[in-house]
Amino acid sequence: MNSKRSALLIGATGLVGAYVKEEILQNSDYAHLTTFVRNDTNKMHPKLTEVKIDFENMSVYKEHFKVDDLFICLGTTKKKAGTKERFRKVDYDYVVEAARLAKENGVTKIAVVSAIGADENSRFFYNQVKGEMEQAVSAVGITATYFFRPSLLLGDRNEFRLGERVGEVLGTAMQPLLRGKLQKYRSVHGQTVAKAMVRFLKDGRDGVHIVESNLIAKIGDL
Repeated sequence: MNSKRSALLIGATGLVGAYVKEEILQNSDYAHLTTFVRNDTNKMHPKLTEVKIDFENMSVYKEHFKVDDLFICLGTTKKKAGTKERFRKVDYDYVVEAARLAKENGVTKIAVVSAIGADENSRFFYNQVKGEMEQAVSAVGITATYFFRPSLLLGDRNEFRLGERVGEVLGTAMQPLLRGKLQKYRSVHGQTVAKAMVRFLKDGRDGVHIVESNLIAKIGDL
């Protein structure tokens, strides 16, 4: 009997998603990985099935949700999205719809990239949307639900973002000052986040769990 797992990854071309893809492909616990992408990446691997989809009609691809684990690494910025409505569609609508389809297909473990400061009552739009997303996904009722709230993300991006590059430099310089309760504000590498996501889903304790940067770093660097 084959006990190896299967996974679906949504958001495989972003900073964290790209690292998650490589982690799963290299992990012997997984026999197969499906990724949803807007554009073909031409990545070839015996474990990998890449599916080009229309995110506006995700339910059309519901058969691909028949997996053990779901990893959601979707996310944009208000600047890149152009409007608040478009930002909300990517960071809330698509994520919640994916969780709903996963639940319908029997997925029992889900890992979602959120953000530090996620709070549905926040006066900051970005944090408010992330908080509302966490509430909505939690309400779907998947057995083991993990939200990862990294602080500033480090790593190689597909595009240059001046603000984030400056933030990386400043964040790295301030690392020694962020101690105790402030450790959750330490920057963390995208690969470390990916490793933590895969490790936590392997354990897969039931319930809803919030994982912030300090714990992400601790588990991801093991």
